[in-house]
Amino acid sequence: MKLAIVILNWNGKALLKQFLPSVIAFSHDVDIYVADNASIDDSVEFVKTNFPSIKIIQNKENGGYTKGYNDALSQINTDVFCLLNSDVEVTQNWLQPVIKEFKNHPETAIVQPKILDYNKKSHFEYAGAAGGFIDKFGYPFCRGRIFNTVEPDRGQYDTNTSIFWASGACFFIRKSVFNELNGFDESFFAHMEEIDLCWRAFNLGYTTKYIGESTIYHVGGATLKTNSPRKTYLNFRNSLYTLVKNAKGNIFILVVCRLLLDGFAGLKFLLELKPSHTLAILQAHLAFYRMLKTLLKFRKSVIKRENYYEKSSILTSYYLKQCKTFNCL
Repeated sequence: MKLAIVILNWNGKALLKQFLPSVIAFSHDVDIYVADNASIDDSVEFVKTNFPSIKIIQNKENGGYTKGYNDALSQINTDVFCLLNSDVEVTQNWLQPVIKEFKNHPETAIVQPKILDYNKKSHFEYAGAAGGFIDKFGYPFCRGRIFNTVEPDRGQYDTNTSIFWASGACFFIRKSVFNELNGFDESFFAHMEEIDLCWRAFNLGYTTKYIGESTIYHVGGATLKTNSPRKTYLNFRNSLYTLVKNAKGNIFILVVCRLLLDGFAGLKFLLELKPSHTLAILQAHLAFYRMLKTLLKFRKSVIKRENYYEKSSILTSYYLKQCKTFNCL
């Protein structure tokens, strides 16, 4: 089975210098690519000079995570893509359990490894942890991380299992499935695009897996900081996009509930003296309204499967029932 590792880069020379050595050292017999999103630093020349074994793809523009990967992956001939963030340290034998899963289970289309925090290696990392799920209102959460509560890794999530979505920090997908899904939705630009892709794969009957035998360490927030209003905008907007496109059921009721819940989130930001994040949510809703006609058109074109979500609200479980860990749900 042929596998290609593809690292999307935008002005990330320092990250490439820090993390490429581990990828090269522990990724034998696979092609490694850096897909550059029209960087204006000298990161491409740096890679060419210092890591001559790395293949370079130069995109013509910075189309974000979605278009950047769509453009790059269309040029790569392989069986499985590994989309790897530039701020990830991989470990010895991280690829073997993943390749084994793809070989032995043809129904598995997407895989995520265990993602631990590079800066606190005893704990899971926010963006993916031990695999993602979603509640009935479209709010994502992870085994090992619910909202801002991150668990230590005590081996509680070492077992390989089916999940609903895999993190874009380290995202394995069969090329045939990626092509069947027409890649990432480029209207997302960045954030939540992997959840949308996994949901579309789920609706087609494919399986996403978490492989606890494979471990990586992720810095997180290296491109867009966690407290950035831009990140708040993308997350709230793209979450609504994902819900309307893919969820089964009465979408009108779902959307009204989500908009109200988002309103409470905006109020919470105000009380925390973060008005720029409240404004970001309002802007996200306006962008969603402008896109609604297109989203509904896509919705009509796909079959939507049952049982995609955690049946209770993750907000209720976390804030009212005080369930702070996945095993408490």
